[in-house]
Formats: sequence, C-alpha cells, structure tokens
Amino acid sequence: MAETEELYKQMAQSIIDGEAEQAVALAQKSIELQINPLDTITKGFVTGVSYIGEQFGKGEAFLPELVMAGEAMKAAIATLEPELIKLGQAREVLGRVVLATVEGDIHEIGKTLVGTMLSASGFEVYDLGVDASAEKIIGKAIEVNADLIGMSALLTTTMVRQREVIEELDKEGLRPRIKVIVGGAPITKDWAEKIKADGTSEDAVGAVKLAKQLLGKE
Repeated sequence: MAETEELYKQMAQSIIDGEAEQAVALAQKSIELQINPLDTITKGFVTGVSYIGEQFGKGEAFLPELVMAGEAMKAAIATLEPELIKLGQAREVLGRVVLATVEGDIHEIGKTLVGTMLSASGFEVYDLGVDASAEKIIGKAIEVNADLIGMSALLTTTMVRQREVIEELDKEGLRPRIKVIVGGAPITKDWAEKIKADGTSEDAVGAVKLAKQLLGKE
C-alpha cells in the first residue's frame, strides 16, 4: 500500500503545482495499477484541490493558481473518465441532476468535481457550465425531468442568484419535486435554510451523500 499512498501524495502535489501533464501521467499509472478511480480522485487529486482551495480562501494562493489547479484536475478526470464510466455503468441510475454555476459567476472547479463524483456514483449529470441563468437552469431541469438541481456560487455577490432560481421553481410549482442543493465557498447551512434549499455540502464527497439522501437512495 505504501506505493499507493506515495502515488496519492504525488497526485495531490500535481494539482497544487497546476501540472496537468503530471496529473495525467499519474492518473494513467493508477489505471495500470488497477486502483479504483474513485479512490484515485478522492484520496489523491481531491486532496490537492482542497489544499489549494484552502490556501485561496486564506489569501495565500491566487486566482491563476486556482485556475491552473482546476485545469490539472480536469485533465486528470478526463483520463479517468473511461474507468469511471465502466463503474457507473455497473449501477442503476440513481437520479438525474442538473448542475450549474449561477449567472455572473465563472468558477467551476468545485462544480466540475461534484459532477464527476455524482456521475461516478451512478447519477446522470447534465452540467450547464458557468454563468447560467435561472431560465437556463430550470429549462434544462424540465427538459431532462431532473430530480435534483445543484448550484454553485463562489462570490457573495452571485449567491443571491441561488435564491432566485429556487423562487422561480416555486412559482412554476416544481418544488418540492425537484430538490435543490447549493454550494460554493461563501455558502453556509444558514444561507441554504434561508433560501429554502434542500441542503448544502462543503465538498464533493458530501454532495454525493446529500444527493443520495435527498433522493432516498442512501
């Protein structure tokens, strides 16, 4: 196991350093060693993402570093995608999820990670990317008959958009059939309760657990 532990450390470091090529090479190595891709992500790469996120929060890492870490993470995930699909295919579809970063906000590292983890756990995920309007999010949810909407916001100024989407869903009579989870650095449990979301999670692993609970798949 020592070799695996060492590999996980190197994976985390490749994300912290924003080294996409290194991240891809390590992801390939984990496939050769037949390590479960979910372990590779959560015990390896995510550790690096969490660290850089914390540093950014403290003002000790800056946006370019966050972006580079995000790119490295995306490259690693893309390499692991075929393995994740194999895992996902072996399971029933747990539910349909529409994910988006709200209008006016372009941060996606956390959201992309949540999407990956949800897909790997057996959810069907429709990721609308960043800067998505309430209309776009709700339109997609209706189109795919979604069970859950996940919204991310990294700025205190764009957090309010999460509330707007929920209010709009209410107006259209889509709640509580469609559950809503919210996330992002400034999002607290208090905020989630205040806007009547169904929950929030601090990380991607927690988000998967929450999604399962909300859809009665725990």
